[in-house]
Amino acid sequence: MTQGFKKSALSEADIISKFILPAVKNVGWDDMTQIRQEVKLRDGKVIVRGQAAARMKVKSADIVLYHKPSMPLAVIEAKANKHEIGKGLQQGLDYASLLEVPFIFASNGDGFVFHDKTKLGTHEASQLESTIRLEDFPTPQQLWDKYCRWKGYKSEHLPVITQDYHDDGSGKSPRYYQLQAINKTVEAVAAGQDRILLVMATGTGKTYTAFQIIWRLWKAKAKKRILFLADRNILVDQTKNNDFQPFDTAMTKVTGRRVDPAYEIHLGLYQALTGPEEHQKAFKQVDPDFFDLIIIDECHRGSASEDSAWREILEYFSSATQVGLTATPKENDEVSNIEYFGEPVYTYSLKQGIEDGFLAPYKVIRVDLDVDLKGWRPTKGQVDKNGELIEDRIYNQKDMDRNLIIDERTQLVAETITSYLKRTDPMSKTIVFCNDIDHAERMRRALVNCSPEHVAKNEKYVMKITGDDELGKAQLDNFINPKKKYPVIATTSELMTTGVDAKTCKLVVLDQGIQSMTKFKQIIGRGTRIDDRYGKLWFSILDFKKATELFADERFDGEPVRVKEANAKDFDDEVELEDIVSGDEAIEDANAPFASDDIDPDTVVDPTPPSGSYDENTGDPLDPMDGGDEISEPRVKYHVSGVTVEKIAERVQYYDTDGKLVTESFKDYTRKTMAKQFSSLDEFTKKWNDAERKQAIIDELAEEGIIWDALEQEIGKEMDPFDMICHVVYDQPALTRKERAESVKKRNYFTKYGETAQQVLNNLLEKYADEGVQEIENIHVLKVKPFDEMGRPLEIIKKAFGDKTAYLAAVNDLEAAIYQSA
Repeated sequence: MTQGFKKSALSEADIISKFILPAVKNVGWDDMTQIRQEVKLRDGKVIVRGQAAARMKVKSADIVLYHKPSMPLAVIEAKANKHEIGKGLQQGLDYASLLEVPFIFASNGDGFVFHDKTKLGTHEASQLESTIRLEDFPTPQQLWDKYCRWKGYKSEHLPVITQDYHDDGSGKSPRYYQLQAINKTVEAVAAGQDRILLVMATGTGKTYTAFQIIWRLWKAKAKKRILFLADRNILVDQTKNNDFQPFDTAMTKVTGRRVDPAYEIHLGLYQALTGPEEHQKAFKQVDPDFFDLIIIDECHRGSASEDSAWREILEYFSSATQVGLTATPKENDEVSNIEYFGEPVYTYSLKQGIEDGFLAPYKVIRVDLDVDLKGWRPTKGQVDKNGELIEDRIYNQKDMDRNLIIDERTQLVAETITSYLKRTDPMSKTIVFCNDIDHAERMRRALVNCSPEHVAKNEKYVMKITGDDELGKAQLDNFINPKKKYPVIATTSELMTTGVDAKTCKLVVLDQGIQSMTKFKQIIGRGTRIDDRYGKLWFSILDFKKATELFADERFDGEPVRVKEANAKDFDDEVELEDIVSGDEAIEDANAPFASDDIDPDTVVDPTPPSGSYDENTGDPLDPMDGGDEISEPRVKYHVSGVTVEKIAERVQYYDTDGKLVTESFKDYTRKTMAKQFSSLDEFTKKWNDAERKQAIIDELAEEGIIWDALEQEIGKEMDPFDMICHVVYDQPALTRKERAESVKKRNYFTKYGETAQQVLNNLLEKYADEGVQEIENIHVLKVKPFDEMGRPLEIIKKAFGDKTAYLAAVNDLEAAIYQSA
């Protein structure tokens, strides 16, 4: 070691490169396939307030060790040598919990603290953590053997379990939760489990995960003929053209009601495989043991219902391993994904996706209309626009656009949507969920009339996209394509509730009565995708029907619970039984798959899609009022106008850290965030004054979710970030930048400098007053007015201060003077 070398002075990066990596490689870990550095597991949660958003900074795991690229084994967290050897262990445990690996190492370059979870529950549990020398780091084989024993792998299963995922050479690899879902499914298949359920929130890459599962099982020759089953044509086409492309010539789409046995990978619309008539049951063209793996996409839509058309296919191929994929497992008395597939082998929730920064958070604007909450009652003998005598009763929110159409209500909803878009961005992709196709058409017309200037530019600015409208459906691809500007606003009823990958959708409007939690989660999923390239980090929900009250329901992001039918004899209290029968839970299935919203919620509805309730070729749901077979008699819908309708409340709520909606200002959020970072005003002031660059602290707080733009919108734009924090968090006087600048001038601060230096510093102070401390810390400020009139930056620095070091010291002194009263 060179003379004068101090290990304690080395950076964390030096410790990794000079001590940790050599120790790991010396015992046989392969640098190309088994060692990854700076492994970013999360993207960083997005914080939203007002129209501003910021990503919180996330740390990366220093080193992750793998048996193979598909199988992580261990996490190593490094710290500089000035720290204690085990300082990084807790951080490593956090990363290990995401990867579900049992081996965690922490090091400062002197050795390792080794946390070994495989010892839990054994006689070695007292040795859960031990200190080992650098040269005693475990070999790949040692950790792999321990890992296999810990997981309970059998040797005959290893060829399947260790099969690599598909690598397209772009550097893309499964995210940590996708890898978990893939590995757990492959392990279950290898162990002989024949019914498997995966629950992954909308927007988390279920199809990509399914592809990798199929790829590994297919490549390992564990499964040779595979069927990917979906219920919408657009889902099948998207899958075939995107994620499943690597299957190439081994893959086919089932068309013309024919299953071609020459192919190994089959993508099928279940409507193309079966039908009410025996000659339509194309799946029977092959033997029951033809497929040995079936993946059912969006399996909540009916595959687990005993009398559904899906079930007929699944039971015919009962010998095949069947994997159900869903964001919303359906659990009620008629349909149970869990009863059919078993408990999920892996669940990745919406809440976890938002916390990790992979899914977009939301803000909710709840709009209450007086006719909805107070109700509307016709006058005696009043008839509607069609001459129908209106039944005399009070019509409330649940009746609107189901039993009663009020033109002025439709108009006010359209005006509210248009006003919101004008305040934010009129070109934000927007989905308006209506009660039925008739409602979607009326809403389309109202929105067109509210935005004539945009419709004049392109008549497709507003489109109705529903199952009955070929022109509208033809625009669906353009709506979900980020590169296509039009359509901007889509009105719909059922067609876009699921399976529509609208990454850039920024506004979801709810003017539809929703009781089904499954349906609600699917609708919310239309906005949860993030697309950084197009600035889509969050989305808004404009709610006119109190649908977002379902966010408060513990079922929204909780574990699915199997609901069993209750009998009268189970209850002694008749009132309690009546509450169960007549409450919202009793109508959960009124919104079952493919059921029309025109069905009376008190009607018992078979969750199986009846013949004629969907398009045979596309799988798109039809509405009974638009040519499909009617499931029940359509109710009378009264249509009136001339009613005064007003907004009586509008409340904005935000997604909070615990997954709940909160009504809070950004001031409140800032106070809570600062309380986690600093215990007092003195602590914050000391850190600010000690910092060589204030910008570093500003950036640090921004990474914790403090959005300076949002804070400025609430308290004004003339304050320094330092003063905004002091005022908002610590109730200090609201000093403006101009007031601080004037205080410096009054103290005759500049007299200790020469004439040219005084001029430069005075100009910097003016820059501070106008634009903030960030501006004067940037040396490039010397290139702009009024400095450009004094010469080039190096000339100014040399003439006024002698050299760059002296100039930077003068800037630091100026900052100290600015914050002298702090």
